[in-house]
Amino acid sequence: MTGESGTTRLPRQRDTTPTAQVRLLVAVGTDKHPFDRLVDWLAQWHAQAADPVRLTVQHGHTPAPGVPGGVPFLGHDALQQAMADADLVVCHGGPATILEARRHGHLPIVVPRDPARGEHVDDHQQLFARRLGAAGLVALCETREALHHALATGLADLSRYAVAADPHAHEARRAAVDRVGQIVEELVDRATRRPPRWRAWARPDRGAKETR
Repeated sequence: MTGESGTTRLPRQRDTTPTAQVRLLVAVGTDKHPFDRLVDWLAQWHAQAADPVRLTVQHGHTPAPGVPGGVPFLGHDALQQAMADADLVVCHGGPATILEARRHGHLPIVVPRDPARGEHVDDHQQLFARRLGAAGLVALCETREALHHALATGLADLSRYAVAADPHAHEARRAAVDRVGQIVEELVDRATRRPPRWRAWARPDRGAKETR
């Protein structure tokens, strides 16, 4: 398989020995809003998971989870290494996090933040994640049941959440980041667009002055 840059893309090589633990990275990003819902869903799943899993849970401003492997933040290099080491990646709907996961060969399991629950300032993560989910570029999970099902599926068959990795395509990544930013801006603008205000000249009963 060859990408636009001409480099050959190879699938990630994972440790499939019988004693190997599945390595799961969960990343909620650096947004100042807590994301208790995702962390709680993960803890509930972990408590009943049949197979041992090695967790790294980057929980940001969310209180530390009651599972091993919790860390508030990861620097850029540490996050890159965690992405490279992971067998499965669960993340919020942040465009940059999603792109990094795919660049490292993951089909990310995405739980977008919901502004109605105080998890973000707007719904751009929901809009963006749903668009990518419909295109098959992420595994979209908006309920606890969907997340638990995705994780169970991933443990049973890691290849279900693997894509071709191309860690050297830096220029293609920059272009992708720019395009993602444009898409997010368009989605947010469309979601927040309001009809123009009525002006006095359009309402004969209000006189000649424009009202604001």
